[in-house]
Amino acid sequence: MNISSPRTPRPVDHLVLPTADLAIAQARLQQLGFTVAPVGVHPFGTENVCIFFGDNSFLEFLAVGQRETCEEEARKGNVFVARDQAYRFRNGQEGFSALVMGSEDAKADHQAFVEAGISAGNILDFSRPFILPDGKEDRAAFRLAFAADLRAPDVFFFTCERVNAPKVDRNVLLQHANGATALREVVLSEVNPTDFQYPLQEVLNQRNVNAHSFGMDIAAENANVTVLTPSGLQAFFGIEASTTERGLRLQAFVVGVRDLAAVESLLISNNIPIEKRGSRLIVQKAPGQGAAIAFEAL
Repeated sequence: MNISSPRTPRPVDHLVLPTADLAIAQARLQQLGFTVAPVGVHPFGTENVCIFFGDNSFLEFLAVGQRETCEEEARKGNVFVARDQAYRFRNGQEGFSALVMGSEDAKADHQAFVEAGISAGNILDFSRPFILPDGKEDRAAFRLAFAADLRAPDVFFFTCERVNAPKVDRNVLLQHANGATALREVVLSEVNPTDFQYPLQEVLNQRNVNAHSFGMDIAAENANVTVLTPSGLQAFFGIEASTTERGLRLQAFVVGVRDLAAVESLLISNNIPIEKRGSRLIVQKAPGQGAAIAFEAL
């Protein structure tokens, strides 16, 4: 690979947030003003509810549906399930485990990850039913290529090729009471962020890095990926992070909304505690919401 060749940054496709109970997650997300898609069931024992945005990104809240199936799939080399199990073992049932980038060729991504020394295992192909709130159904098919860094056991990455996109009208799922339209930023933490510059550059397919006193920013096609020091995480998001424990950790994400004042009114009416930091409203993590969410005006 010619390292001087220009690159096209990958888009953020979705975020994976483990949760203990999809019903609790769904109720929490609805209180936050999101429209939640019906439960999706994976063929390898996990299940999810998702929130879709108009920029073609989404949030995946992931639960264990069939534990025995998950354990068997992990033994057989299913990286997605094995990583989910490892995350839950180390961090509990609620959290934020994976950053997923969009792809048009997951097989090529896998080869690139192998060559870069960051492959986390074999490609995963799977499909599952996709059901709209009105009951209409199609099948969604995906191909995943995985990346990870042994220095950061509590986070993993993969690219997601949408082999078959459901031929259904998702418009109803894109209408959120809080006016959310896009995923703007994904926030990680690490004592020395630039120690992880190289693997993140490979995952995002982006050479340019903006280093600053609180960490570093790397621009994906559709969103910013930020790695903050503990002091930066506290200053910008009010989140406490260890000043000695090493390794990347996914901490928060930023959602763009049409009307920030309307979001504030909605959250207050639903008794959701909020913090104002700069031009953002921040909701700290809670049962069913494994990461802090910041809302900002588009």
